[in-house]
Amino acid sequence: MIEEMNLEQQLLRYFNYSSFRSGQKEIIKDVLSQKDILGVLPTGSGKSICYQLPATLLDGVTIVVSPLISLMEDQVKQLRATNFKEVVAINSFLEPTIRNKVIQHINQYKLVYVSPELLQQKELINRLKKINISLFVIDEAHCISQWGHEFRPDYLKLKQVIKELGSPTILALSATATKTVQEDILKVLDKPNIVKHIYPMDRNNITLTVKEVVDNQEKIEVILNVLSTYRVPTLIYFSSRQVAEQVSSILSHKIPTLRIAFYHGGMEQIDRITIQQQFMSDQLDVICCTSAFGMGINKNNIRLIIHYHFPPQIESYIQEIGRAGRDGGSSVSLLLYAKRDEYIPWHMIQKELPSEEQLRSFFDLLRNQHITMGEHADIDYISEQIELNETQRKFIHYQLENHDMIENNIIKLEEKYWEELFYKINYYRKDRSYVKENKIKEIVSWMNSKECLRENLYRKFQDSYSEPIEQCCSNCGFSFQHWKPEQVKIVTDDSGNWENKLRKLLLLGETDETVRSNSTANK
Repeated sequence: MIEEMNLEQQLLRYFNYSSFRSGQKEIIKDVLSQKDILGVLPTGSGKSICYQLPATLLDGVTIVVSPLISLMEDQVKQLRATNFKEVVAINSFLEPTIRNKVIQHINQYKLVYVSPELLQQKELINRLKKINISLFVIDEAHCISQWGHEFRPDYLKLKQVIKELGSPTILALSATATKTVQEDILKVLDKPNIVKHIYPMDRNNITLTVKEVVDNQEKIEVILNVLSTYRVPTLIYFSSRQVAEQVSSILSHKIPTLRIAFYHGGMEQIDRITIQQQFMSDQLDVICCTSAFGMGINKNNIRLIIHYHFPPQIESYIQEIGRAGRDGGSSVSLLLYAKRDEYIPWHMIQKELPSEEQLRSFFDLLRNQHITMGEHADIDYISEQIELNETQRKFIHYQLENHDMIENNIIKLEEKYWEELFYKINYYRKDRSYVKENKIKEIVSWMNSKECLRENLYRKFQDSYSEPIEQCCSNCGFSFQHWKPEQVKIVTDDSGNWENKLRKLLLLGETDETVRSNSTANK
């Protein structure tokens, strides 16, 4: 039987690893025994193996719900490099004809990556219902709680998808899930008796440091000083796309020997993938990015994570610093904090959710349209009239669907119940705002703490933490003077970069200078 086979032999055979990391084998054994699992393991601990190995051993298809196209593509590429060929990612990168072909022959794959949004398409669901799905994986499962209630409500519909697919074994994986987030995941999936495998998430090779500054000019000065001293793979996180671009330009001008680029969700997809591949291939030293960069990035020698703006919650901070030091090497998280920064996440909350006034205007316009158009009232047009952004529109639309008011944009609920529904949605909106506001207060309190930052950071996740391998944190006496990481050598010959290799294989005949010019233009 599958559960009785030597898993170490299978791990070596398929992935060339001789042993499991903490938590992997325990989770895999339960998955192979068809138990529903919630697994919480620290960043960089190899969560993907927990479903990739079972996918090779189980008879049917493993579906992996993944939040980002770049994350899907990166994992597919890595698997194919290990000679795992029966894997595919279904996303907008596939041309329609190819995507249709993949869907029609989906039973030929062992592992299929897909977004929660695509799982709402009837064509895909109808095809999946006809095949044997042995495992349903939700990667980065904290997205259910972190994103599902606002701008990606299709995460909240996964319960119905799972039922439609015959209730296969579920594996939900995350690196940052508090007890509250765990409960939210179980509630959304309707799996109160799921088996939990929860492991400590602290990383003892990452030194935590918070530096209070006066303004953005001082932030630039601090970053310039650090980057001039340490040439190491670095991520700098921003809340603003515009500021990420501006700082990238300043740093490139001030330190021309560093290879620096910016990355954010407003860029063309092909440009984002180019930047990611260059960073992964050690052709870029520093990425100035928003939170759109980093999830699932399997680059093991990132040494420095700088936060130009602090993230809106502790969970996001842990996720982002967890991209450093995946090889176990000494790494540093530097968070720069100016008091005026606090208005940024508060402003972001206001943009994420509709106001009470907007919600009232929506129902008033809907009532007026309903009089003239009946059940075919144009909900998208109403959203435009009151200038809802995409996140606010999705929030309201999901709430209407969830309360059985509309189906396929057709109004189902009688008008006499609308006022009651308005109050329900508005109450939920206030509750979500309250949750987000408390998370901001929590991280602000942590940044201003005078006690050990490491102990306070992980307190809500676990009972204790591991002793740091080197310096602990800025409140425990950290100094950059004592940090001696291995630095990246400056390479002047880039003929071996992945772009040039590809062009030579395709006989395109472009010179290295042309490639560099194109790469710069993409930035």
